[in-house]
Amino acid sequence: MDITSFLIYCMIATFTPGPTNIIILSTVHNFGAKKAMKYTYGATIAFGLLLVISAILNTMLVTIIPKILIVMQIIGSCYMFYLAYQVYKMDTSNPTVNQTATFMSGFLMQFLNPKVVLFTMTVIPSFIMPHYIAIPAVTISIVAITLIGFLAFVTWVLFGTIFKGFLQKHSKIVNVMMTLFLAYAAIMIWM
Repeated sequence: MDITSFLIYCMIATFTPGPTNIIILSTVHNFGAKKAMKYTYGATIAFGLLLVISAILNTMLVTIIPKILIVMQIIGSCYMFYLAYQVYKMDTSNPTVNQTATFMSGFLMQFLNPKVVLFTMTVIPSFIMPHYIAIPAVTISIVAITLIGFLAFVTWVLFGTIFKGFLQKHSKIVNVMMTLFLAYAAIMIWM
C-alpha cells in the first residue's frame, strides 16, 4: 500500500471544507467550542461506524466476487477526481448554517453527508483491501482513519475562526492545492 497516497487522501477528505466541517465552523462561531465538541463526538462515532459498515460490505463483496475490487478502485479513483473538481470550484465565502449542534445531529449528519458516505465506501476498497483483508489489519485501518477524521473535526473546532478567515482570504490557492493532492491520490491508487 502506498501510505503517502492513503494519508493524503484521508487528510484531504477529512480536513477540507465539507458539510460537517462547515457546521463545526459555524457552531464554534455561533455557540462556542463546547457545543461544537458535542457535535464532533457524534460525527466521529458515525464516521467510524460508516467505516465499519464499508469494511463489512466490501469484505463480503470481495470474498464473493473477487473481480469487483477493480470496479471499486475505478469508482474510488473517479470519486477522488470528482471531489478534486468540487474542491477546485468550491466557494467557502458563505458557510452559514442554522442548526442546533448536538451529539445526535453530528451523528445523523454523517449518514446524510454524501462526502462522508462516498469517502467511507471508497477508502477501504481503494487503499486497504488490495493489501490487507485480515480482520486485525482492517480494524487497525478503521481506527486510524477514524482518528484522522476526529483530528480533522477537532482542528476545525480549535481553529475555526482562523480557518474561516484564511479560507475566505486565500480560498483559490487552498482549493488548487487540495485539488492537486486529491488528483495525485487518485492516480496513486493504481501504482
